[in-house]
Amino acid sequence: MKREAVVGERVLSVEVAGAGPRYTVTLEGRAMEVEWSDGASGLASLVIDGASVEAGAVARDGGYSVLVKGHMVDVTLRDAAPPGAPLARAGAGGPARVTAPMPGRLVKVLVQEGDSVSEGQGLVVMEAMKMENELRAESAGRVTAVRVAAGEAVERDQVLIDLAAEDEP
Repeated sequence: MKREAVVGERVLSVEVAGAGPRYTVTLEGRAMEVEWSDGASGLASLVIDGASVEAGAVARDGGYSVLVKGHMVDVTLRDAAPPGAPLARAGAGGPARVTAPMPGRLVKVLVQEGDSVSEGQGLVVMEAMKMENELRAESAGRVTAVRVAAGEAVERDQVLIDLAAEDEP
């Protein structure tokens, strides 16, 4: 079955065939051979077209939070849209909540209430699966609430930071 993987603003076509631990993954028309094995560190060891990669993935509603090369990415999966169908996009400038992509511990909070933040600016540093990851603002805005403190243990989907567009009260 063809699916779409939504990563930020990007919508990618993806198709997976085969059975574990070997798959053929076709991403944007490019077929790759993927072999999956669970690693001792809690990460998975992947061999993609002969290249070794360590990755972590935690299932969440509608997709996964994926950790690859120290970067956390949310991937939403959905059935492929019919050809020519318009793409749904999140409303621009609306309030946003930054949530924990997986259970972990907050190492550092980089912002405080009232701060203006730019797109891509670091908000918190979180340790999960023995790796530190900086969670960043997806768009510019203003911090309206910081709901956590450094050293605090957090659960998946726990709200960490509330952001509003700069022009919102």
